[in-house]
Amino acid sequence: MTAQNLYDLNPALRLMMMGLAVALAPLAWVWLRNKNASLAQRLRVLTLVTLFLTFDLVVFGAFTRLTDSGLGCPDWPGCYGSASPVGAQVHIDAAQSAMPTGPVTHPKAWIEMIHRYLATGVGVMILTLTVFTWMAWRDERRMRRGGQRGDQLGGQVLSPWWPSVTLLWVCLQGGFGALTVTMKLFPAIVTLHLLGGLVLLALLMAQSQRYRLAHEKPALTDTMASLSPRIRRLVMAGFALLWLQIALGGWVSTNYAVLACTDFPTCQNSLWPAMDFKQGFTLWRELGAGHDGAVISFQALTAIHYLHRLAAYFVVALLLALAVTLHRKPAFRRDARWLAGLIGLQVVTGVSNVVLGWPLLAAVLHTGGAAALVVLLTGLVFSSHRSTATARASKLPASRSPA
Repeated sequence: MTAQNLYDLNPALRLMMMGLAVALAPLAWVWLRNKNASLAQRLRVLTLVTLFLTFDLVVFGAFTRLTDSGLGCPDWPGCYGSASPVGAQVHIDAAQSAMPTGPVTHPKAWIEMIHRYLATGVGVMILTLTVFTWMAWRDERRMRRGGQRGDQLGGQVLSPWWPSVTLLWVCLQGGFGALTVTMKLFPAIVTLHLLGGLVLLALLMAQSQRYRLAHEKPALTDTMASLSPRIRRLVMAGFALLWLQIALGGWVSTNYAVLACTDFPTCQNSLWPAMDFKQGFTLWRELGAGHDGAVISFQALTAIHYLHRLAAYFVVALLLALAVTLHRKPAFRRDARWLAGLIGLQVVTGVSNVVLGWPLLAAVLHTGGAAALVVLLTGLVFSSHRSTATARASKLPASRSPA
């Protein structure tokens, strides 16, 4: 079997066309479904649809990783220089004959390429969102200079820099996706790729919230209970600790350390098993290697797993406290219930991964639950900020109130 170049840009244009095909249906739906709506409203719906597809992409990325399909096509961006596994059939047959269980097999090649098609489609959606937001912002400024009232976009609803940063970020994600393949599932790169996908979700949710809050009727905004500085700090603390916990969980998954402990709440029948934190948390190393380049020890894998579990106790306690606190505020009760439900999902799927031997469904749901928590808490950060800002503005003397 001949060696395969890690980078082969020949199928890049055809891959872009596949991404465009993936994006055409949701783009057409957004424009036709909202053809009589304002441009601002259509952009808001487009942001929500892009957020939904990005969430699907993150979950499918977890499925790709958990089925060991990350190297289903050992080059990038295509598959053995082709835009699909169909054109790479001869190469895949040869690789599968040499190693029947992978890493290259026909099912794994299709899983990997479908993930790339979805990622390219999301990129097209974000590019479209960026272009149309800049166009709307330009038209808004032109109408204001002419003394007309525009579509309430430029500067009042959403800065075009938000989707621009999101576009730059999705390009960076594409780079990490390429490195995931070419660096052979290097744990630090795979973990950063996972975190980058969740940052993309947060960016899109932030834009969606800015649209929603900017279009709220004043009466609705006034009914939102203002949050005290203490509650806002609790929201921000929960948001920060969630990211730390996700990073630890990504490190567990990318190092395949889930099964280092197969009992709960103990680990290896001990509340403090033998662990090697130095080797386990040496970040820049190859998959399966320790800090000295030798095979990573079981004690290191145990340290990776157990730290994630210990941190989970604190994160769950804090988020449950936040859910209880928010439930006392009528404007945030639905968010509180979602938060409590997602915490329950994470606990159930996390324990299931341990005691049931890392079943695929539980593992995918665990990643999906983490992604949903990122979306929810991003929304809470923006909502709490808006409700507090509204409360402060309402207390200003009339002479100081904004015009």
